[in-house]
Amino acid sequence: MTDLDLNWTLGTPGLLAVAAAAIAALLLLIMKFRIHAFIALVIVSVLTAIATGIPAGQLVPTLLTGFGGTLASVALLVGLGAMLGRMLEVSGGAEVLTNALIARFGEKRAPLALSIASLMFGFPIFFDAGLVVMLPIIFTVARRLGGSLLLYAFPAATAFSVMHIFVPPHPGPVAATGLLGADVGLVLVLGLVVAIPTWYVVGYLFGRFLGRRIDLPVPMILDAPADSPEQEFRSTPKLGTILFLLLLPLGLIFLNTGLNMAATAGLVSLEDTWVQILRLLGETPIALLITVLFAMWLLGWRNRKPRSLVETVVDSALGPVCSIILITGAGGMFGGVLRASGIGNAIAESLDAIGLPVIVAGFVIAAVVRLAQGSATVALTTAAALVQPVVLDNAAYNPVELAAIVLSLAAGSVFAGHVNDSGFWLVSRFFGMDTKTTLKTWTVGQALVGIIGFALSLTIYLLASGF
Repeated sequence: MTDLDLNWTLGTPGLLAVAAAAIAALLLLIMKFRIHAFIALVIVSVLTAIATGIPAGQLVPTLLTGFGGTLASVALLVGLGAMLGRMLEVSGGAEVLTNALIARFGEKRAPLALSIASLMFGFPIFFDAGLVVMLPIIFTVARRLGGSLLLYAFPAATAFSVMHIFVPPHPGPVAATGLLGADVGLVLVLGLVVAIPTWYVVGYLFGRFLGRRIDLPVPMILDAPADSPEQEFRSTPKLGTILFLLLLPLGLIFLNTGLNMAATAGLVSLEDTWVQILRLLGETPIALLITVLFAMWLLGWRNRKPRSLVETVVDSALGPVCSIILITGAGGMFGGVLRASGIGNAIAESLDAIGLPVIVAGFVIAAVVRLAQGSATVALTTAAALVQPVVLDNAAYNPVELAAIVLSLAAGSVFAGHVNDSGFWLVSRFFGMDTKTTLKTWTVGQALVGIIGFALSLTIYLLASGF
């Protein structure tokens, strides 16, 4: 979202007080008064816009910009992902893959197997799209083996999160790499060095701890009713078919990102028609659309399922996720209002004046901006822009130090995602968690990702600089 050109009367302390009050009011409405999250987010967004001085004529456009901008990136991915997930679930494909995973890795290592698959999928696929595609597999494994959903879902979700925030070609680290003049290949390699241990500690070990303490049942959001005609869609597909449907979007998206990196290296030109066509096929919504069409054919039409039945199965996937899409959009609206108010920029500029070492200052700026306005990508790019003059004016930084600074900014930008982050609501609703439980699990987990990621980045920086 682009910040609106508004005249503010509140200074940084006032803006920060408004942000804190807005978050407190939101939590009070949802947790104390049991107001539906969508309605509560809209109410608080309106009140925050008024409190921060957004003119009446620009209030609604500001709300719609935040809401629409989030839906533009989330609605297509969640909708298409839910369709694919419903077909995998109803056809028996999720069960087929579950049986294969358990036979190969054993019941005790099933969460680890799901997480490794999520780390692989998370390399080219964005957090929300990857999570939605993996959910039917996660739910089926959880039902088969028993125990809290968090034992299986939390490690996988954290895997997608760390890959999205630390590893190019995801937009945040790529943008920060460009702003600071770091080497994208080195950031990718060191990003994996940071992401994988961080996932293991937070996703796997902390996820197991949460799973033993919080008994979270598997939600029914992707299931078809037992007496539904959708049960006729079941065909128990072959394992190869399911792997093809899961790997197809991975391959297409990787094609897009691979061409982008090749263009950066000067190997191809983005102006060539064939490159543009291949990149289009690899855009995440197009890749998921192609995969959904293949699933309709491989799981339905090829097995002589009536076209009306295939249509019913696909259509039934959209109803349960409408609430998730709207709540996620409203979360984006709230974050958009906070960004438009100038809260993030005011805080970042104040922190920038303190004079901390650049790797520490960058982490702190990104973390505070993340807490204030919600978007990890905005927090990362804001922090990168503020430390850019210091970094570019200092020619003494070697390539590894530059990469470590990028990763420290990334660590700050993921810190403690909460109610002003659309991803918070995506996890909350898909996992069937209330707001309090999501704060105790996902928000704490994201805070740990930020802290451990920063510690590893700082270690790399110190080793590269020879202390």
